Amino acid sequence: MSQKNMEDIVTSLYDMVQDARSMPLAADKCVLERDKVLDMLDELISQIPSDLKESRAIVESRNEIVGQARREAENILKDAQAKARQLVTQEAIYQEARRQSQEMLNNTQARIAELRRASNEYMDDALRRTEESIAASLGQVRDTRVQFRALIEAQEKRPSAAAPQQPQNPGQA
Repeated sequence: MSQKNMEDIVTSLYDMVQDARSMPLAADKCVLERDKVLDMLDELISQIPSDLKESRAIVESRNEIVGQARREAENILKDAQAKARQLVTQEAIYQEARRQSQEMLNNTQARIAELRRASNEYMDDALRRTEESIAASLGQVRDTRVQFRALIEAQEKRPSAAAPQQPQNPGQA
C-alpha cells in the first residue's frame, strides 16, 4: 500500500465500509476484507506519530505566536496606559497653568482698574484743589483791582499837591 496521508486513509476506510456488502438478516453488519482494513489501520497508526508530532509542533508554534502576541499586546497596552497617564498629567498641568494665568490676568485687570480709579480720584482732587486755589487767587486779584481802582479814583478826585496853581491874569492870554 502506498504512503497516504491520514485523511486519505480515513476516507478510504469510510468508503470501504459504505460499499461493503451487508450480511444476510443483519443490515447494520457488513463483510470487509480483513487484511486490507488491517493494513490501512496499520498505515494510519504509523502516520499518527508523525502527524501528531507535526500537529503538536503546529500547536506549540501557535501557542508561542499567541504568547508572543499577548506579550506584545500587553506591552502596547502598558505603553498606551503610560502615555495616557502622561497625557492626563500634561493636560492637568496645562489646565492648572491655564487656571493660574487666568487668575493672574484677572488680578492684573482688577489692579489696573483699581489704579485707574485711584489715579482718576487723585487727578480730580488735584484739579479741584487747583481750581479752588485759582478761584481764591482770582478773588484776591479782583479785590486788589477793586481796591486799586478805588485808590486811583480817590487820587483823581483830589487836587494834586505837586502842581502849583498860577493866578490867571485876564489880560494875559
